[in-house]
Amino acid sequence: MSVYQDRGVSSLSFDDWYVMSMAIYMALLGYSVLVGIPVISTAWVDQFGFTDIQVGRLAGADLGGLTLGSIFASLFIQRISRRILALIGIMLAVVGNLLCLCTVEYEMVLITRIIAGTGSGVYTAIAIATLGATTKPAKSFNILLFAFAFTQAAELQMLPQMAMEQIYLLFIGLYLLSIPCLIFIPPSGASNSDLNKSTAVRETRPSIPEPVPNITPWLVLAAIFFSYICIGAYWTYIELANIDAGLDRDVIGQVLVWASFMSIVGCLFATLVSNRFGMAKPLLLALLLMAFAVSLMLGRISYTELFLSLLTFNFLWIFIDVYQMGSMSQFDTTGRFVSLMPAAQGAGQIVGPIMASILLESEFGYAGVFTLCIAASISAMAIYAFTYLRLKAVSPALADVA
Repeated sequence: MSVYQDRGVSSLSFDDWYVMSMAIYMALLGYSVLVGIPVISTAWVDQFGFTDIQVGRLAGADLGGLTLGSIFASLFIQRISRRILALIGIMLAVVGNLLCLCTVEYEMVLITRIIAGTGSGVYTAIAIATLGATTKPAKSFNILLFAFAFTQAAELQMLPQMAMEQIYLLFIGLYLLSIPCLIFIPPSGASNSDLNKSTAVRETRPSIPEPVPNITPWLVLAAIFFSYICIGAYWTYIELANIDAGLDRDVIGQVLVWASFMSIVGCLFATLVSNRFGMAKPLLLALLLMAFAVSLMLGRISYTELFLSLLTFNFLWIFIDVYQMGSMSQFDTTGRFVSLMPAAQGAGQIVGPIMASILLESEFGYAGVFTLCIAASISAMAIYAFTYLRLKAVSPALADVA
């Protein structure tokens, strides 16, 4: 008997394995451009003749659309069915990618990538909000990021073998494939008694010792924003910077693939560390180490610096995301701020590559780009440190939850 007949689609629980599986699929697909941006950036240069500066702006538009879509989703997630919102996201993403097949003009591609990015933002926000509504959201996000590490490796291995048009078609196909499965996403709406039943599982979470100050979720979103300025600028230009330094692009591509497996290690390590030390202190250290990983790209670049930087960066990227998502899911019981996490990530993805392209245009070179990444990572660390100390003053137990 199918899950439709056995449970009925109206009685879906956020903790059902097929609901979580669908949400993870949606999140992985929504973040797919972010994962593949080093390869896509190089393809834009090689296949379409865009400059490094234009690539930074295209990446900012594409990944920045995540912000627009996520904000849209957060505004309507309690009023409109999540399935309808996800379908809107799919349609925008498909239309944006279809339009990309029709033009290679920079200005038009810029517009189409905003459309596609907005669609992926709506789609991803629904996925993240669904995972955040589970009884154990930190565990759900950990599973997502563990899967993310494998898809990252697969993308970096597969996409370089494809023409840009084929990449667009691949994204279109994957979005359309998910339409029949949207029935596995619980709809939203306070009037839906079945949804109330499923969302009631949130009340079974371990309670936070003290009320969370209202500003805390906003501070976490701000820190996510700065951390993704670093991630966006670094990930957009890491391959192009090393090609510019004279390194062989095939070797760079292989290092990108193998370094991506460090994300798996980072995910597992983050779980072990948080069980012993909580989230706040390891997160502060991880952001400091991320700044160090980026600093390896300053000065003369060799294969040794490339390998160590990418290895460390990929380990820390997922490590940091585990804590950022886990902290927010503990603070937010409404789903409003959780659904805004892709917006904060997307905003960082707008600012990071665009600021990096401005630095390149101003002839600061790639050293200027990586200095920007370091500054952004340190800024995120400072915000988290302030948040931790503020929570510590309210309640040490509350700070440990963070």
